[in-house]
Amino acid sequence: MRLVTCEDATGERPGAILPDGEQVIDLIKAWASQPGPTPAPGSLQGLIEMGPAAWDHARELIARRPAAAARPLAELRLLAPLPRPVRMRDFSVFESHAALDGRIALAAVWYEWPVYYKCNHLGVVGPDTTVTWPAGSNEIDYELEMAAIVGIGGKHIPRERAHEHIFGFTIFNDLSARDWQMKEMKAGLGPARGKDFDGSNVIGPAIVTTDELSDPYALTMTARVNGEEWSRGSTAAMHHRFDAMIAFVSEAETLHAGEIFGSGTVGGGCGLELGRLPRRGDLIELEIEQIGMLRTRVA
Repeated sequence: MRLVTCEDATGERPGAILPDGEQVIDLIKAWASQPGPTPAPGSLQGLIEMGPAAWDHARELIARRPAAAARPLAELRLLAPLPRPVRMRDFSVFESHAALDGRIALAAVWYEWPVYYKCNHLGVVGPDTTVTWPAGSNEIDYELEMAAIVGIGGKHIPRERAHEHIFGFTIFNDLSARDWQMKEMKAGLGPARGKDFDGSNVIGPAIVTTDELSDPYALTMTARVNGEEWSRGSTAAMHHRFDAMIAFVSEAETLHAGEIFGSGTVGGGCGLELGRLPRRGDLIELEIEQIGMLRTRVA
């Protein structure tokens, strides 16, 4: 399934993009045509929380393509798939980026633990959004990342079973005010202000469920600025994979359905590494093979 959150005159609605890429199945209307094991989900977060039986029913409805539930994608606005996620963590699992392509030596703990920070889950926006850069910051940057969405929560999840807790994947642009970030991290904390401003966490365009991907750890990742390719990498370079992240975090914390785990930036996946930064007015396009394209303009 390629699941989205749409907005029309009635508000936010969970949907699924059909293979033609031009039609969306409204899951609330589809559920009304064939009730499932649970009431219709009012949101994509609600669907995830309902669990595998509801997910299977959603797959059946999408396969049936009920005419009364189909909408042209062009008539709808796509929001972030999870506009208000319950929690977000961003890890650092690409060695090349973490070491700034060999410019710094990584601590031993980086290789031992999938280290992370917690993002501003209220600063999320979706595809084709214009983000207003905060006044006072003059260093704009993008970060090309993949994100996993927790489907089944739990605690003490063994690594060999952790993949069963992943609902799907999406694209994550971790916008970063580099001047703010570098200043605050000298204090030994952060990142925070440099990454938590309004609209800084861009997610989308869809959540692609795990069954849609042949191998999530063999996907090409690219970034373009104003149509020019700036970055190219692969999920194959992840030192710690999502199963390791889930097992690590759940040793001490209970995970909940709908949590987002960012991979951190792929090697070469940001302007900081490349020695050049985007400017106000630029269009940033992040693409991950089999998942889609996430477009953001900076104002």
